[in-house]
Amino acid sequence: MTLTEDRAALRRARVSTSLLFLLFGTALGTWTARIPAIKQDLSLSDGQLSVGLLVFAAGAITGMQAMGRVVDRWGSQRVTTPVAFAEGAALVLPALAGDLVLLAAALFLFGTIHGSLNIAMNASAVEVERAWGRPIMSSFHAVYSVGGFLGAAIGGLFAYGGVAPDVTFLAVGALAAALAAWSVAWRAPSLGGPAPQAASGGSGTGPMSGVLFLGVLAYCCLVGEGAAADWSTVYLRESLGSSPGFAAAAYAAFSIGMTGGRLVGDRLAAALGPVRLVRGCGLLAATGLGVALLIGHPVAGVIGFGCLGAGLSCIAPQVFSAAGNRNPARAGRALARVASMGYAGFLTGPVLIGGVAEVTSLPVALGIPVVLALFVAGTAAALRPPAAREPVV
Repeated sequence: MTLTEDRAALRRARVSTSLLFLLFGTALGTWTARIPAIKQDLSLSDGQLSVGLLVFAAGAITGMQAMGRVVDRWGSQRVTTPVAFAEGAALVLPALAGDLVLLAAALFLFGTIHGSLNIAMNASAVEVERAWGRPIMSSFHAVYSVGGFLGAAIGGLFAYGGVAPDVTFLAVGALAAALAAWSVAWRAPSLGGPAPQAASGGSGTGPMSGVLFLGVLAYCCLVGEGAAADWSTVYLRESLGSSPGFAAAAYAAFSIGMTGGRLVGDRLAAALGPVRLVRGCGLLAATGLGVALLIGHPVAGVIGFGCLGAGLSCIAPQVFSAAGNRNPARAGRALARVASMGYAGFLTGPVLIGGVAEVTSLPVALGIPVVLALFVAGTAAALRPPAAREPVV
């Protein structure tokens, strides 16, 4: 294969993997947008809906853990195809459930497939980035953010038009199938094999030092994302007394900052290296939100959450890239560990902030992601390869 042909294969592989991230984000964004309709159709209380969402989370973590070993054994390219097609089909199931028990079963299956796709596509992204020879992980996560916007927009438009959730999910499921087929068509076979240790059935016992600590960094980062999703609007509305419309601008600013940061993240990673990039991002997130909380004005709040989004934007991609490269033969298991810990942060962070707010105040509780972002900045050296530093774990 000539150099030109090789680069063409890499570009196809990058497009193929990007389509998986687009599919992943679109499916989740659509589901999130139609949760109120599912709740209304089944006459669920807030507590009952929480049970269903908790089951989805349990399924996602189950899928992540199971897929780690599958990816290491068979290679990401082999497993992404069935999981990607299953994602669109599983999205339809919650809308067909007639009661809470069936909804929980459907959400567990959807969560399991969603979590599995998370690991498979990130493992594929690590392989493509390694072959590419320079940082490109942030671009994949930027496509995921775009997919989230697209899915939320589709779900919102269908909801505005009074379209039932099952029709919404069928339409997006068909779109997901088309994206999965497109991804398969653009796949580069030369990147499809598992690492030699995994392919031969070996245990892949090479070094994975520092992966647990990378999971801690992912947890810290995702606490901030969960806080922005669940508490940014509440903070501006109830703590700062802004109007409902202006309060919504806080999360919008966070989302714009997150997407924008990821769009430029690869160039920043190439110029600064992962350690300096993550250190700077952690400081931006902490300083931006921290100063905004001290000022206590709605405009400052919007700017602060925008800085939080921009600061957190590049941390998770760099952590995932570092985890996947600790030992290529065990990249799936490393990513599963890190992704699960990160997802746990997204789930437990808002609960922790709510509990602290009960005994203090919401502005004080929102200092938690500020402290965690400072911790990430201070420990960013953990992203260096083990050969370049003393192992953290």
